[in-house]
Amino acid sequence: RTRRDGKDQGRGNPGHRPALRRHAGVVATLHRVGEGVFRGRLRRRDRVRRIEHPRISADPGKRHAAVPGSVDRLCRPVRSRDHALSHLQRQGPDHRRVLLAGSRNIAQKAEAYLKSTGIGDTAYFGPEPEFFIFDDIRFGQTYNEGYYHIDASEGFWNAGRVENPDAAGNSRNLGYKPRYKEGYFPVPPMDSHQDLRTEMLLTLEQIGVEIEVHHHEVGTAGQGRDRHALRLAREHGRQAAEVQVRVKNVARRHGKTVTLMPKPLFQDNGSGMHVHQSLWKDGRNQFFEAGNYGDLSQMALHYIGGVLKHAPALLALTNPTTNSYRRLVPGYEAPINLIYSMRNRSAAVRIPVYSNSEKAKRIETRFPDPTCNGYLAFSALLMAGLDGIQNKITPPGPLDKDLYDLPPEEMSKIDSTPADLSEALNALEADHEFLLKGDVFTPDVIETWIAYKRENEIDAIRLRAQPPWSSARSTSTSGPATS
Repeated sequence: RTRRDGKDQGRGNPGHRPALRRHAGVVATLHRVGEGVFRGRLRRRDRVRRIEHPRISADPGKRHAAVPGSVDRLCRPVRSRDHALSHLQRQGPDHRRVLLAGSRNIAQKAEAYLKSTGIGDTAYFGPEPEFFIFDDIRFGQTYNEGYYHIDASEGFWNAGRVENPDAAGNSRNLGYKPRYKEGYFPVPPMDSHQDLRTEMLLTLEQIGVEIEVHHHEVGTAGQGRDRHALRLAREHGRQAAEVQVRVKNVARRHGKTVTLMPKPLFQDNGSGMHVHQSLWKDGRNQFFEAGNYGDLSQMALHYIGGVLKHAPALLALTNPTTNSYRRLVPGYEAPINLIYSMRNRSAAVRIPVYSNSEKAKRIETRFPDPTCNGYLAFSALLMAGLDGIQNKITPPGPLDKDLYDLPPEEMSKIDSTPADLSEALNALEADHEFLLKGDVFTPDVIETWIAYKRENEIDAIRLRAQPPWSSARSTSTSGPATS
């Protein structure tokens, strides 16, 4: 990275964020030049090269060019008639060579590597991002203060408050607050965000993001989920950025805030992003074989074996924040057990059995969350699965028992997801050779990712003063501090 004075920022500088999404306004707005000229300028790339934002331009001479095919589809408003988006990809100083370390380019290389193996010609992914819709979010972190406050009209804790003032100034509470952990699939008026989520999805359809279904989730305070149709890893990586921009802007228009934070509320379910996957070749689903467990082929089992073997390392990319591991704890249907199953929702990999058709057969990796970079997460999952197929990694048998009733001696034999981001980064540091095949990921990308996360996220939190709960425990006890 370079600063405006030309000095190198260095790998550990907070301005250097490896393989993350960035945005900058670059061309004349639509109302000034017209939509046709807007598209033409992006296609000609005569304006995009002028992006020199210090946090997205790596070196002098590098530029960002419009991704082919993204201009026409994305020339639609984000918030008004005057703004639109297009995806950009990084190019080298010669303005022709695409920089292969970009996250989109990593996804392209992963798809090319799949074809080169002969295992399949297409990998389909279908993410299910979950999110909360809040009415009020306040937070602060200073030298002498650290706090956060979250509120939502649907929060069960608001059942007794006075709200909804009428024209005469009289206030009342209409009720309809989903009870604690009873928010799954309620109907309106209990689900007060049905229309809002529908508006979000209709907005996404305008830019080609196909949503199969949306619904209220288990959590109180407006937790929701939508399921995306199966697409290529590269396409869903791109759509992940589009979804966040559109969904958050629709919520803001209604005076609300959407967060994809994995665990915003204490003692309630967190938000994950289950990822459905299947491999196809010559128009046939390579994961399907009728009559086996879950109608899974041997190839599918080996793919699962690769995902489970490399899961600790994968989580550094699929669950990349410190908050991600607040979600991955027992008791909240969190997929913390590195097993596969048709029934257990606490399994890292689940086998959907909604249909016995070949087309519908897939596996569902349940531990990722929506804070991940889709390009990197989906590419890493694909590489882990391919490694399992190539090395014929057969996972232990499926576990369809109720895990909460298992005796301790049996539970001790089941591996779990890393306890925190630090453990996941350590696992990635020790186990990333499978990602380097086909030059899909590079050692520099892995090293930069790990270094950035350790210094700017793990250390940044570790060096802060005690969080509110630790302070409360330390100051409210009459004996020695316990936190």
